[in-house]
Amino acid sequence: MQLNVLLFASYAEAFGGSRMDIALADDATVADLLEELQAMARARGLPPAAVAVNQEYAAATRRLAPGDEVAIIPPVAGG
Repeated sequence: MQLNVLLFASYAEAFGGSRMDIALADDATVADLLEELQAMARARGLPPAAVAVNQEYAAATRRLAPGDEVAIIPPVAGG
């Protein structure tokens, strides 16, 4: 399946934009998505991130489906 992934903070900087398309197996989970991102050279060294699916935080075991809105939300610091 093809997913459109929204990227924030350090992930957006590392991948050069706020969105990217990723191809995953039809039975992919959130953990599979994060593993695929970490395997990409541009993601090496990025912090662990929370994932929201359809605007709700999702566990690593959540199955993804075509059409899901997926957002990668790394920790951010502020002042």
